[in-house]
Amino acid sequence: MSTKKSKDISFQMALIPVFVLLLAGALSVFIWQVGMLIPLLSGVVAAALMGLYYGKSWNELENGLKKGVSEALQPVFILIIVGSIIGTWILSGIIPALIYYGLQIINPAIFLPLAALITAVVSTSTGTSFTSIATVGIALMAVGNGMGFASPATAAAIISGAFFGDKISPLSDTTNIAPAIVECELFEHIQHMLWDTIPAFLISLVLYYFVGINQLVSASAGTEEIASLIQGLDGIFNISPILILVPILTIVLAIKKVPALPALVTVSFIGGVFAFIFQGSTITEIFEAFSFGYSIDSGQPMIDNLLSRGGITSMGSTIILLITATALGGIMREAGILDAILDKFISLIKNQQMLGLSAIFSSILIGFSTGAQILAIIIPGSLFKESYKEFNLHTKNLSRAVEAAGTVGITLVPWSVPAVFAANMLDVEAAAFIPYLFFPILVILINVIYSITGFSIEASEAETDAKGSEMVG
Repeated sequence: MSTKKSKDISFQMALIPVFVLLLAGALSVFIWQVGMLIPLLSGVVAAALMGLYYGKSWNELENGLKKGVSEALQPVFILIIVGSIIGTWILSGIIPALIYYGLQIINPAIFLPLAALITAVVSTSTGTSFTSIATVGIALMAVGNGMGFASPATAAAIISGAFFGDKISPLSDTTNIAPAIVECELFEHIQHMLWDTIPAFLISLVLYYFVGINQLVSASAGTEEIASLIQGLDGIFNISPILILVPILTIVLAIKKVPALPALVTVSFIGGVFAFIFQGSTITEIFEAFSFGYSIDSGQPMIDNLLSRGGITSMGSTIILLITATALGGIMREAGILDAILDKFISLIKNQQMLGLSAIFSSILIGFSTGAQILAIIIPGSLFKESYKEFNLHTKNLSRAVEAAGTVGITLVPWSVPAVFAANMLDVEAAAFIPYLFFPILVILINVIYSITGFSIEASEAETDAKGSEMVG
């Protein structure tokens, strides 16, 4: 007979699969450098062995795997459409137009906040912080150095803007994975994140302005790289302000709470239409960009690296990662591992404030332990999901918390993958730019304040409906 959970698993034994996952993650980051699939699969194997040891049948564990993977089906389709959007938006000139107009607002007096804004625009439109850092970010570093700005401050502004987009863009893998893990809608998750993302970014821009005016030396040098990129984009694409209407439409659809799949399919289709109208692309070229992404060999490495991407096939690794992660959560639930861990946490968590703080700091702890974004999102998202429901809190509060600490806060870890990548690309030591990373620091701080005060913390839909019924009665 099947049992819902293994009561015999102690808290200490339940931590073994988690420890295996964290250990494999740390080894993967620091030694193997083989990504996060091996750590996740190691966790699946450890959870399965633990379940078998405590009397679960393989059929029961397999059903747990299936149930976990079934939770990933909608996000998988979203990621497929996201890949197509990136391809068609580049082919149509939408993403190049965003970059083109963003680069033209360079002004030495407000260079640092503008650097953050420009990388924010690029990463929001592409859904990736790494690409914006490795392309436009490198150009902005050259401009900043030429103008006399301290490299750590410039690097931090670039990174802050890049991870603004990584956190808020519907094209970002982490922005899709976080709500998938906690079972809430993508656009609902994004809208809820505005409460911490916008204030943190605006305050960061102000702080970068004051840092910048104290460092400004000259405005005459270092602009060649930016000018070359602008000219290159203008030579390849038919740039028009009308192209900017599509990203604006995407934002409007998010605000109007249009379901994610229809909204994303719509803007992907519009991207293809705009490619035909504005760039003269053929149907074959549009379908190729839709399926396999956009590819270019312009002779300018910066442009080629920035724009050669996208397509449905480009999302394959992220989809595999998502399926493996949800499978891990499913088998850990079926084996009783998550229940054992949750029971321990629940015994310590006495109120909603402690629950929110526990989610934030556990995500930070995992980030410091592994240096990996994905694990800092998946583990606390899986562990605290049911607790949020039990406390009648909407799970979008949890997805916001793990994004704050996992997606953005991970940049504060010197040995993390994002920090090491940025340090290598921008040629600045992580320990040097971390003190200037105002955006990640503020995002975490604001979430801590919200957890303590309860501000912007929303009740579950069931709880809200119940209160509404009582008022009507």
